[in-house]
Amino acid sequence: MHPYFSISHWSPLAILVLVGACASKPEAPLIRPLDATIATATAARIDPLLPTDVLLIGEQHDAPEHQQIEQQVIALLAQRGVLAAVALEMADAGRSTATLHPSSNEQEAKNALRWNDRAWPWEAYGPAVMTAVRAGVPVLGANLPRDRMQPSMADSKLDGQLPGPALKAQQQAIRLGHCNLLPESQITPMTRIQIAKDISMANTLGQALLPGKVVVLLSGSGHADKNLGVAQHLKADIKSKTLRLHAGPVTDAEKAEVFDALWLTPALPEKDYCEEFKKQTGGK
Repeated sequence: MHPYFSISHWSPLAILVLVGACASKPEAPLIRPLDATIATATAARIDPLLPTDVLLIGEQHDAPEHQQIEQQVIALLAQRGVLAAVALEMADAGRSTATLHPSSNEQEAKNALRWNDRAWPWEAYGPAVMTAVRAGVPVLGANLPRDRMQPSMADSKLDGQLPGPALKAQQQAIRLGHCNLLPESQITPMTRIQIAKDISMANTLGQALLPGKVVVLLSGSGHADKNLGVAQHLKADIKSKTLRLHAGPVTDAEKAEVFDALWLTPALPEKDYCEEFKKQTGGK
């Protein structure tokens, strides 16, 4: 699958209480200050996007430098005391580190988030998660739980959650993101899952807001697209900004204003994502 694409037992009120307690009164923060040079470079990229209630960071999942940048952004905002929470595509909605002490270890964080290391390598995302934990800032799972995916595929009400042109664009993104290998009959159900994921992430962000602070979402760039993704499902009074992390040069189409800022990183070795996808699906 192309890298563009990539609750549970807690009530929303319980999450809000825990988020507020941990984010506003961190217990013995253990975060280490960023290197001054890195902090300055990160601030130069992030400060133009602030203040905002929500910062949506869209990464390329197989670009290690993107996860490093995410950790640096979280560290910078935590050092300033303006980080309300970190929400993740990489964990299901309803999972949270909010009850953890800043000295909790990585296994405790993984357990709290019910981390799936096969889908999302902890070595890539653990540094960002633990930076927030060490700062006393809750990390929240935001993705649609697997047991809600099948019902979402059949939920026709999701078709009305995007304006008509945006819905068609999201359907086309699903086609291209799956290398035009999906049967046409699967485009609508798969688009509904994408929309349901975006709604789940938007709901998690909305529950984690704190006045004067920012909630950061880490996700694939498709979810951070402000015309198609999570931003479309935030309440109208929530201010959001979107940042895309992109490996290598961008095409004219990718320069389209679907993100508030673009952060370019060195190109990765060439990879035929569609050939890999064909192997995974047996070419079907």
